[in-house]
Amino acid sequence: MKTDQDTFLYALSSNNAWAGYKAHQNPDFFPKLASGQSPPILWLGCSDSRCPETTILGLQPGDVFVHRNIANIISPTDINTSAVIEYAVVHLKVKHVVLCGHTACGGAAASLADTRVGGVLDTWLTPLKAVRAANQEALDAIRDSQARIARIAELNVEAGVKVLMANWTIQEAVRERGLEVHGVLFDIATGRIRDLGFGTKPGGGAGAAGEEVRGRHAQLVFRGSNASMAAK
Repeated sequence: MKTDQDTFLYALSSNNAWAGYKAHQNPDFFPKLASGQSPPILWLGCSDSRCPETTILGLQPGDVFVHRNIANIISPTDINTSAVIEYAVVHLKVKHVVLCGHTACGGAAASLADTRVGGVLDTWLTPLKAVRAANQEALDAIRDSQARIARIAELNVEAGVKVLMANWTIQEAVRERGLEVHGVLFDIATGRIRDLGFGTKPGGGAGAAGEEVRGRHAQLVFRGSNASMAAK
């Protein structure tokens, strides 16, 4: 029976193998990473262990600047989120800000329950509870519990994108250099990301009408944009 220590030791061993493989595959990979970063994407996602952004995007270290929290809540008064946005947009000059929710989200499920989670989590989930209250009738009409969770996750992304679009740092970058903001949903059961059509190009997101965003491994392509990321 494996212990927690076994798990940690395995993780260290796996890291050593990965680092060795990457260095053998491309001797310049780590020296280039150490010289600095210029990621084109800021990813705002959930802390859920099943949603590792670089992995699900098929990208590499250095490609994505990341901020994750419980239920990917974007609060205008959260200094942590605001600091990440400011650094990524003003200093790193990212080209895309992506807010990603996901199916089977524990935070979304908790916001739909009529019981307390306990501790600071109830305070943190207050914005999501407000989303529920604003859409109570429509949510109650969804009989399948997982579909209801997925729907409030979508509504949470929509609310978060509205907060992002009201952020002065983002507004300035959109106006001056064409920064793009995207609201998406990751389906854990399929591994697919769906563009919900919220952001700088509302209603025009790939996937909103059944399309797929296609790209080769280690390349992300946004439809309707000239931006793409080549494999490192």
